[in-house]
This record gives sequence, C-alpha cells and structure tokens, in this order.
Amino acid sequence: MELLIVSLASLLAGFVDAIVGGGGLILAPTLFAVFPTTHPATLFGTNKGASVWGTAVATGQYARRVKLRWAALLPAAATGFAAALGGAWLVTLIDPGFLRKALPGVLLAVLAYTLVKKDLGQHHAPRLSGHAETLAACCIGAVVGFYDGFFGPGTGSFLVFLFVRWLGYDFLHASASAKLINTATNVAAVGLFAWKGHVWWHFALVMALANVAGSLLGTRLALRHGSGFVRVIFIAVVSALILKTGFDAFLK
Repeated sequence: MELLIVSLASLLAGFVDAIVGGGGLILAPTLFAVFPTTHPATLFGTNKGASVWGTAVATGQYARRVKLRWAALLPAAATGFAAALGGAWLVTLIDPGFLRKALPGVLLAVLAYTLVKKDLGQHHAPRLSGHAETLAACCIGAVVGFYDGFFGPGTGSFLVFLFVRWLGYDFLHASASAKLINTATNVAAVGLFAWKGHVWWHFALVMALANVAGSLLGTRLALRHGSGFVRVIFIAVVSALILKTGFDAFLK
C-alpha cells in the first residue's frame, strides 16, 4: 500500500514539475507522511532518486521544441551540480528545519511580484548575452542548486522566476531552462544521498516510472499551450507552496 501511495504522488509530482517545478510540494510531504519515523535524509534521497528521471525526460522534451541558450545554461548546470553536492552533504549533517519559517515569506514576495507585473514572462526577450548571461545563469545555478541539495521545496519555481525576472525569458523558455539546471542539481543530490546510503532504491525506481509518465504529460501540455499556461500554473503552484510551507512552519 505504501508503494502505491508514493507512486501516485510521484506521478502527480512529475506532471506538475514538468510544467513549472514544485513537484516536491507533492512527493516530499507524501513520503514524510507515509514514513514518519524515517531519517529525513533518506526521504529526501528517495524523493530525488525518483524525481531526477522525470526532470531529465522533461529536459529532453523541451530541448527538442524550445531553443535553449546552451552557452549560458551548460555552465550554469555544472555550477548547480557542484552547489547541490555541497547542499546535500550539509543536510546529512544538520537539520534544514530553520529554513521553514523564512520560506513562506520568500515565496509570498515571488507571488506578489508576479501578480503585480502582469506582463512578466509573457515575451521572450533575453536581457543579457555572452559572458554576462553566463555569469548570471551560473549565479542562479549556484544559489538555487545549493538550496535544492540542502532543502528543496520550491526549487523549480525559484529557477523559473529568476530566469524570467533576471534574464528576461518568457515562462516557457524559463521552465525549459530550469529543467536543465534542476536535472543537474538532482543528479548531484542523488549521487551524494546514494553514497551516504540514503536512497531506498526499491521504492525510488518504481516511483521513477510514475514520475516519468507524469512528466511526459506535463511537458506536452506546456508545449501545446505556451507561456500563458505556464504562468497560470506557476501562480497556482507558488500559492500552494505558500499555504503548505506556511502551515508546516507556523501551524503544524
């Protein structure tokens, strides 16, 4: 029964994550609810062991249909990989719970800015080019990559927002770019968690199949309906993240 529950959660997480990120909002809490006495690092590792496959498949799907700025994104992915290793290593040593009270406020600021700027992410007009774009993308990869390895909730949404706000991408290109960075950070985290023995592979592999199925469906919808659709899902996911993280931080 436990495997069925977490696999269904992984399916839905893959669907949401492929569009705009935020799959951890679904899968991580499900794992903690089903296995309440398990070490957090093991649950984070199992979550990453499943979600990395769906993220990688979404990256491939987007790359075939959306023109990505590889010169900036590949160095950013490498930077995110290294930063996520550091974050994942740190979470095996200390509890990241101190971030819980800050996260709802940060997400609320992201949501408010997105709602006020109604044209944000509607048009793909990159503001930077060359080394400036690469440096900015690497900064995004480093900061969000470390956060993803260490804590994780909202990683995809933070990546999408930063690509839209800082680099001038539309929501579709930002989501596609975020998937590449997120794949790198997930691979790093999975590698570290696996090395430390914090992945339940007998659960993660089955969950991965469900995650890939959800990812394929989510990517197809995002590509079909474009940036306006991705923006709506982004707002919905960030709103849900605010409610969930706020409840966990102040009411639970």
